[in-house]
Amino acid sequence: MAVLAAAVVCFGLAEWAGYPMLRGLAGAALGAVVAALVITARRPRVAVTREIYPDRVRRGRPAFARLRVENAGSRRQGEFTAGDLVGSGFHAVTVRALPPGAQAVYHYELPTLRRGRFQVGPLTLQRVDPLGLGRSRLTTGDTTTLWVHPHLYPVRALVGGHPRHHHEGRTTDDPLHGSLDLRDVREYVVGDEVRHLHWKATARTGQLMVRDYVDPNQPRFTALLDTRAELTTAAVFEDAVDLAGSLATASATAGHRCRLLTPGGLDVSERGGASSVRRLLDELCQLEPVAGTVPLVPAELARTGDHGGCLVVVMAGAHHADLAALAALRQHYTTTVVVVLGGGRTGVEVKVPGVRVLHATDAKDAARRWNVVVAG
Repeated sequence: MAVLAAAVVCFGLAEWAGYPMLRGLAGAALGAVVAALVITARRPRVAVTREIYPDRVRRGRPAFARLRVENAGSRRQGEFTAGDLVGSGFHAVTVRALPPGAQAVYHYELPTLRRGRFQVGPLTLQRVDPLGLGRSRLTTGDTTTLWVHPHLYPVRALVGGHPRHHHEGRTTDDPLHGSLDLRDVREYVVGDEVRHLHWKATARTGQLMVRDYVDPNQPRFTALLDTRAELTTAAVFEDAVDLAGSLATASATAGHRCRLLTPGGLDVSERGGASSVRRLLDELCQLEPVAGTVPLVPAELARTGDHGGCLVVVMAGAHHADLAALAALRQHYTTTVVVVLGGGRTGVEVKVPGVRVLHATDAKDAARRWNVVVAG
């Protein structure tokens, strides 16, 4: 617009003062604007596909995008610039000229320094004339999701159930079944065992109710991650997520039943194994601090517990009410450990009878202390 305005001004001065040079400058400027419009009027007509490998990565580990651009038309496609949205950032790729039916593949590294679930794409195609006077933009292509998981530290899994034996010795494979304790009576969910229907409760409530059993001998791990924003900083919160992810991953990899809870309402239970690790880390990579005044121990955990498993509480600070809540939980678990990161911010000393408390500066220090003091 500035060049076009300058052309009009030059032409007006040329007509008023009779300067041929100004008339020539006005014509040149107008010609440049017209040429820019002609060059950028034809938008790129290409097909774009994108792949991310791997689509799930630990924070700080490399992840890449493969961008495939194909000219499916019958005319030559000139060079243009493609900008790919990556989370809140922007990554530019220069796409060279493509003959009809040709394709080109481009690779670039994705940012993985922040934990989270990020959308990659759509692609913004942009053409600019040589003088930079005009440009056209076109959004195309699909979007892909990149999961940046917490950083994981090497920690040992702590068995929180009772040793398993059979007539030939100790079992190390899949847990034996047959010894079940009644944990709760709840509403029927599709997929529940019909043989566990509780007919008396069904008749009393008018809804299908089932007995919720738990194997008292199977190793179980429960992680309670304190996500209350008032008690932590951004750096300590990331350390807490890293530590909780490391402990949950070690237990799930060992085949233990795992449960992850937060004061903000997250409550995920998994049976153990690689698929469980993936879901737990997916949940953790989206976790954010929760504002407001909420109790440390969720009501569901305070009511039932896991009866005999291992409970680990990861926190940065505590209120006096938190200590009483943790003391009440201790009776439900074989082992209870509280990990306090960053020295705490409230000045309340975390000390609960019968509960082992670890103080650590960060997640790396906590993992080292866990391996030496708790799981060693």
